[in-house]
Amino acid sequence: MDILKAAVLVFIGLGSGVFVAGAVVAFIAIIGVVPRLAQKTGTKKYIKLYEEAIIAGGIIGGCDPYFDFYLPLNPYVVIFLSLCIGIFYGSLAVSLTEVLNIIPILARRVRLQQGMRWFVCAIALGKLTGSLLYYFVPGFYFM
Repeated sequence: MDILKAAVLVFIGLGSGVFVAGAVVAFIAIIGVVPRLAQKTGTKKYIKLYEEAIIAGGIIGGCDPYFDFYLPLNPYVVIFLSLCIGIFYGSLAVSLTEVLNIIPILARRVRLQQGMRWFVCAIALGKLTGSLLYYFVPGFYFM
């Protein structure tokens, strides 16, 4: 009976994962974030690589909690990879924001006439501060 119960749980878990992953990929595809990212960075020939990186990141990120693995890397390699990941996700977030026109709508709502540059910098610094606190201050969680 335990094997049947485990099989049902595995089936439900895999089905749910496929459903959620499909919804995320469909959302990103429908709103056109990847083409906008490629257009803004001037790298249209790498659009397939962007899509594959997003899918691979979703798969690896989804499997990460279930597997205990360790890669013995040089600290400089880790810093470089972290920088690349940060740049990719930052540019992806900026293109998502631009596609959805969040900043212009927000600026109209709060009647922001001048200082848009400072507003965007404040958002970026807030995100940076939150990330640094999360990763470097033990026990500091945003819940």
